[in-house]
Amino acid sequence: MDVPPENLPTGHPRRGHSHVLGVDSGGSGIRIALTPVRGGGPALTWSSPDPAVMGTRGIDAQSLLDRVLPAAARLLREAGAERCEAVCVGASGMATLGDDLRAVLPDALRDALGARRLALASDAVTAYAGALGQRPGAVVAVGTGLVALGTDLTPEGGWRRADGWGHLLGDCGSGAWIGRAGLEAAMRAYDGREEGASPALLARLEALFGPAPELPGKLYPRADRPALLASFAPEVGRCAGTDPVASRILREAARHIAGAAAAVCPRPDGDDERTLPVALTGGLLRMGEPLLTPLHRELQLQLPQARPIAAAGDPLGGASLVAAALATDTLRLPTEAGLLRIIC
Repeated sequence: MDVPPENLPTGHPRRGHSHVLGVDSGGSGIRIALTPVRGGGPALTWSSPDPAVMGTRGIDAQSLLDRVLPAAARLLREAGAERCEAVCVGASGMATLGDDLRAVLPDALRDALGARRLALASDAVTAYAGALGQRPGAVVAVGTGLVALGTDLTPEGGWRRADGWGHLLGDCGSGAWIGRAGLEAAMRAYDGREEGASPALLARLEALFGPAPELPGKLYPRADRPALLASFAPEVGRCAGTDPVASRILREAARHIAGAAAAVCPRPDGDDERTLPVALTGGLLRMGEPLLTPLHRELQLQLPQARPIAAAGDPLGGASLVAAALATDTLRLPTEAGLLRIIC
């Protein structure tokens, strides 16, 4: 199987070094990085816009392997390496839809890549590792969906998780949540209702999707409904400066995002006055000021003891960090079924 020509590797690690593989699998596609364990050059990377498919056991392991293995083999050849010391696969849905991944990936990755150690992680864990590394704190990953994760790095504390329940049961404040709220306000305006209606958002709905009455037929049959809903979130952001309904939606989203951070952020005990870092990561943050201004205000209100910081890296960087920590016996992040499982 060939690596797609539009996704050729980039970077040139020095030959002869030990390498680890990080894998980031989500709703927007699959990315991998081959990284020298102890430095010695940049990562080789590859990406595909096609995500792993869903099967009867959740995320289909073979569909992930069909993309990752040929690409990883090419990166290994490019690096002059024969095998990976360790592999970390971070996948959206690992906690609840990862049965097939847990059953199939360990043997397949050992056989194909020679990996001695393997980590299977929720994308929330790789987002945490990418943003904060291996230190206590909290991270909220907010894109199409939303999940928050925190830890104090003690054996007793483990991971604290909030949300990540999908667009039907949660993901409050996410791109899909904002988009759905904006489309609902648009449909209220189409109905001629006053409460919660937004003519401005109705105009944006019709510009993007056509006549409003046709939207249910376009939305409900699709398997990628969360992504379609999230595609309308930027329109809510663009209208927020002049439309009070759009502005209210973003203020409510900010409350949800900050609330998720507050739910997972470790609390200092007794006289401990440390301020713990809280990082935000994910594509929704590119909305900018219309969301970030109320979000920073809510973080100050709900987490006065925390210290908001910029995320150091992304989930792919987090997967690479976990793999390197495995290879060097320096992993300090909590291991927990469904969130981070180590297979040696």
